[in-house]
Amino acid sequence: MPVQILRGMRQCGKSSLLAHLAEPARKHVTLDDLRVRQTALADPALFFLQYPPPIIVDEVQYAPTLFPEIKLRVDALRMQRLAGKAVGLNSLWWLTGSNQVLLANHVRETLSGRAAYNTLHTLSISELTRGVPSFALPQAFLRGGWPELYIDPGLDVTRYLNDYVGTFLEKDVAQSAGIQKLQSFGKALGLLASRTACVFNASEIALHCGVKSVTVQEWTSVLERNLVLHLLPGYQTNLNKRLTKSPKLYFLDTGLAARLQGWSDVGPLLNSPQAGLLFETLVLSEIIKTRDHFAKDWSVYFWRTKEGDEIDFLVMNRQGTCAALEAKLGVQSVAPVAVARKRRPGLPEVREIAVVTIGGEKQMLSTDSVRIPISEAASYLLETLA
Repeated sequence: MPVQILRGMRQCGKSSLLAHLAEPARKHVTLDDLRVRQTALADPALFFLQYPPPIIVDEVQYAPTLFPEIKLRVDALRMQRLAGKAVGLNSLWWLTGSNQVLLANHVRETLSGRAAYNTLHTLSISELTRGVPSFALPQAFLRGGWPELYIDPGLDVTRYLNDYVGTFLEKDVAQSAGIQKLQSFGKALGLLASRTACVFNASEIALHCGVKSVTVQEWTSVLERNLVLHLLPGYQTNLNKRLTKSPKLYFLDTGLAARLQGWSDVGPLLNSPQAGLLFETLVLSEIIKTRDHFAKDWSVYFWRTKEGDEIDFLVMNRQGTCAALEAKLGVQSVAPVAVARKRRPGLPEVREIAVVTIGGEKQMLSTDSVRIPISEAASYLLETLA
């Protein structure tokens, strides 16, 4: 594709990644620079004369005038190629965007069939384990995967994430989505965070915020589109039942969830009732980050029966191979989870159940249950679903 779009939350590392991958001839500009943004808005043709492809344009959603200009240039190059000219079309424009509401609208309207999406989240546990020598896993409960908090350990985590909530979530995302009840929206953020890894109940949150449940659903949809939340569907063989079953709600970064819950010290957090839910959130985050960072076509579900049997996560590839994972905060105290006991009508075929723990080493707990430290969950999924 001539246009490659890297989407992800602000400060998750999009610009750094593209700068690392870029060839020397590729220029790099950001529309956070107001002078550059004004040029792009006023005269997009002049902008591309100043910054011809191959190019990286950061935060491209701030200059929607660029999208029609890119479309004209892509179509002109395609016409030249059809005329028999040797024209290179691959990856001429690398674009990044943090605000997915604005970005998706512009791309859908003007660059359909000309752009490919790629997704970047904050750092996964696998990436932190391999890339940060001093990384200790409990740090991820408060710091999440934000690169800056590991590059500069002296940063005040609470202030950093408070600023992030105030500027990106409560200002940028909310305003672009037309959210006017900012005080209620901020309260909803905290309530959603307190319910991470729980079944989503919009009516309950709406009651506490003084808004309608449909409003909470709309806000949740905006947050999901902006990669803040993930709504995990329940697995059903019947598609109609799958679509109507209430999903579970997860934050995609535990640091953000913990900050919105009010935590500033990992010790009390790990001894609180929220610890298990935040660890389950961390495991779901690892699954989604592995899927998206490796561009896999996996589908992810939870499984639960009326009788109380449940599996935290079912991860399925397009061929129907299924990996089953349970999140358990302990290490040595973890008991095996037998596949045979979990066999029920409607449960897909699974060879074993992986019990994902905060630490320890990979170990068979029984003939059909294996303990996997979360640092190895990514490699386990990639191998199982290869």
